[in-house]
Amino acid sequence: MGWRDLRKKVRRTMADILEIPGEIALDLPKIILVGNVQVIIENHRGIVEYSADSVRVVVPAGEVTVRGRELVLRNILPDELCIEGRIESLGFV
Repeated sequence: MGWRDLRKKVRRTMADILEIPGEIALDLPKIILVGNVQVIIENHRGIVEYSADSVRVVVPAGEVTVRGRELVLRNILPDELCIEGRIESLGFV
């Protein structure tokens, strides 16, 4: 087990003990998928690509790609964004 894995394990244990949500303690994105029509991404770092067919969003651990049709950025806040349309796939890079 490397230092990075050990740090994650300690953070996760402390989050459990202190009852802190994992996405905050581990600096992870929180992704909420509502059917196939809406995606809410919290704890993002910005948008890399935006089109009607694809949205790529930077998150602490890499990128999240949302693919579909008629995609629209509904809300863009410093720590949260909302994508609406016909969502066909959600992937992590």
